[in-house]
Amino acid sequence: MARDTLDSTPISSVAELAATLEEGCKPDDGFRIGTEHEKFGFHTSDLSAIPYEGPRGVEAVLTGMEDLLGWERIDDKGRIIGLADPIGGGAISIEPGGQFELSGAPLESLHETCRETNAHLAQVRQVAEPLGIGFLGTGMAPTWRREDVPMMPKSRYEIMRRYMPKVGSYGLDMMHRTSTIQVNLDFASEADMALKMRVGLALQPIATSIFANSPFTDGKPNGYKSFRAEIWNDLDADRTGNIPFAFEDGFGFESYVQWALDVPMYFVKRGDDYHDVTDTTFRQFMNGALEGRVPDALPTIGDWNNHLSTLFPDVRLKKYIEMRGADGGPWRGICALPALWVGLLYDKGVLDQAWQLVKDWTTEERAYLRAEVPKTALQTTFRNQTVLDIAREVVSLSKEGLKRRGYLNDAGLDERVHLASVDESLAAGMCPADVLLQRYHGSWDGDLSRIFDDYAY
Repeated sequence: MARDTLDSTPISSVAELAATLEEGCKPDDGFRIGTEHEKFGFHTSDLSAIPYEGPRGVEAVLTGMEDLLGWERIDDKGRIIGLADPIGGGAISIEPGGQFELSGAPLESLHETCRETNAHLAQVRQVAEPLGIGFLGTGMAPTWRREDVPMMPKSRYEIMRRYMPKVGSYGLDMMHRTSTIQVNLDFASEADMALKMRVGLALQPIATSIFANSPFTDGKPNGYKSFRAEIWNDLDADRTGNIPFAFEDGFGFESYVQWALDVPMYFVKRGDDYHDVTDTTFRQFMNGALEGRVPDALPTIGDWNNHLSTLFPDVRLKKYIEMRGADGGPWRGICALPALWVGLLYDKGVLDQAWQLVKDWTTEERAYLRAEVPKTALQTTFRNQTVLDIAREVVSLSKEGLKRRGYLNDAGLDERVHLASVDESLAAGMCPADVLLQRYHGSWDGDLSRIFDDYAY
């Protein structure tokens, strides 16, 4: 997230919080696609993680991007931490370990998404290559130990670093050594939101399997296809997971609000200062728990929006829906991940078919998939089939949805072209991690430094 909000509108009721989510409803012809992707910066000379400061660090890249793009600078206590496009709505930000993130503008078609991605990667290379910096597309830093990764000077991250070890085993690894590709999508109504949330949550492990791309930790195979997904299984149970209540009758905006109210907060921002309130839920905040502890202790809409950004379920609800299950990966995956979900969720007929596919999956079965796919990905068994079988059916549905949308590129091809890499993977029965492991044990001869050549952007 590039910037925390400072909306000072006071909150008067829980219903008002649900209304802020309902403001996201829009007509179908207003639906847009917002794609986010992260990547690891490394020094090309020794393959080490880049620090924040210095002539060959994150600060230098951000400053160079500021000069190149003319975007608005985002600071935290006088240090540049991101950039915002004042016209298109996109942003660049840094994650806790220096992962460099593009939060793409809301775009109408996947063709535009790919053009945006290609332009961004070219711009990053233009700035970074003269500094001796490259960028790697994988779901987890493959060779760096946690202590090898520099920490970015962002105030909210300091609070998270203190809190994460109290609530799970892998919080610091998630912050500093993982990367993702995600897509943000719209909904038309409360009922449309609920259906998209349910389909998204049920199929998130399938997406995790298709894009699994983190089989290495500390310079060697870790026994998983997506160790990034395994990290999310032991991180912070209060704010992560498959949120089973989304499948209960009557699920809607207020249901999500009621859950969010009882999740411990990370911070309250007042001016430029972040106040650690990790011992307080938002409901307690609304009931006066922070009186005397923070300035202006009445909760605001800005506080609420910031709190929503610190919840990490597999599908996150704001004024749009965020699909959060995929590992970071090569540039083709940056277009393929949003293509998968757009095809499934943006055509009503296909969305209904996707729901028919998953509606009888039980809470226990969804939990089983979430627990198992990090290890075995497409080879995970489920009922009388494998996840590979389900993935092929899901991608077929997605392609039908993309075909129906009818958005053509300059060559006359519709958006199905962006699923070509997924088609290749599923035809071979291999996720990206399988290919990585094949290369590691084959042509790389155990030399994991080769990944910085073959998987750099």
